[in-house]
Amino acid sequence: MPLSVDIQKRLGDFRLQVAFQVDDSREMLALLGPSGCGKSMTLRSIAGLVRPDAGRIVLNDRVLFDSAAHVDLPPRERRVGYLFQSYALFPTMTVEQNVMAGALGGTREERRARAAEQIAAMRLTGLEQHRPAELSGGQRQRVAMARMLAGSPELILLDEPFSALDGYLRWQIELEMTDLLRGYPGGAILVSHNRDEVYRMCDTVCVISNGRSEPKQQVRDLFAQPRTVAAALISGCKNFSAVRVVGPGLLECVDWGVTLRTSLPVSADVTSVGVRAHYFEPARPDAPNAIPVKVERVIDSTFSIIAMVRTPGGGLIRYELEKDAWARLGRPSAFTLMAPAACVMPLAGDAMPRVPDALGTRTAGGER
Repeated sequence: MPLSVDIQKRLGDFRLQVAFQVDDSREMLALLGPSGCGKSMTLRSIAGLVRPDAGRIVLNDRVLFDSAAHVDLPPRERRVGYLFQSYALFPTMTVEQNVMAGALGGTREERRARAAEQIAAMRLTGLEQHRPAELSGGQRQRVAMARMLAGSPELILLDEPFSALDGYLRWQIELEMTDLLRGYPGGAILVSHNRDEVYRMCDTVCVISNGRSEPKQQVRDLFAQPRTVAAALISGCKNFSAVRVVGPGLLECVDWGVTLRTSLPVSADVTSVGVRAHYFEPARPDAPNAIPVKVERVIDSTFSIIAMVRTPGGGLIRYELEKDAWARLGRPSAFTLMAPAACVMPLAGDAMPRVPDALGTRTAGGER
């Protein structure tokens, strides 16, 4: 396999323990998780910028790190390209000099030729003698990409590459980078806490929560059927309740005061249930998986209505729908929602804590 990572690292009270594999040379894997969960430290360990305490990293059958065998290749020997979040360009060097700095090996003229090739590929021709301060954000990112690719890396690491960009430029650069990476013969790992970026760009995803990695899965599976509370939360789910399994496919939702049926597999370690805000549907009181609710607050968002509704168990549910659909409901103060059985997601892992809600009472965490 192209890449295998199984490492541990302790920094103070924080412990990183991640394991995943990239199985295909053109696979784009995302490391997805909240800030501070260990995503960037994982990338830096692969690149050789951080030494793990234990474990093994293998790239294309080359051992980059093995604590037991005392192997720890320096970064320049790993053939791993790293695009830093801040781009890390040399401010006193020109574009050409920056890109040449990444073209290791060969004569100066050979490195200049490789730099010229990447400068042209990144549409930077004419800017060779400019310094980073004279470039736009998008141009600086393309210089960083050109410098990284000039070294012909076997693996590309991207550490939140769009965080310094805004609006339309961010979208445009994302499209360009996606096209570039899809045509690159090596694999790529993207670190992000932006689930939309991950969904658009990547094939597979490994969720990291509190320093621990969860099993890798297909990106679409993460959004359709997350396995844990942490995965559901990072994939954008807003509604959670602690549960008790009371029958085959039957989940008593403690925080909502209702019992819902799910058509998804229920594991022995299920602790919670999640339902996405746009999965609920208005329904008759006798509908399957019906939840009578009272409207506590209506938020007029940019393109939708968000209704915060109180359930029989006292918990809040966030229900999101189009503005026209809310108007057709007559802007009710009380009505009935239903959760389709295929959208009721049984989840393992630590349950969401109970925290004060925005309306002055208490509700299950993560529902606001």
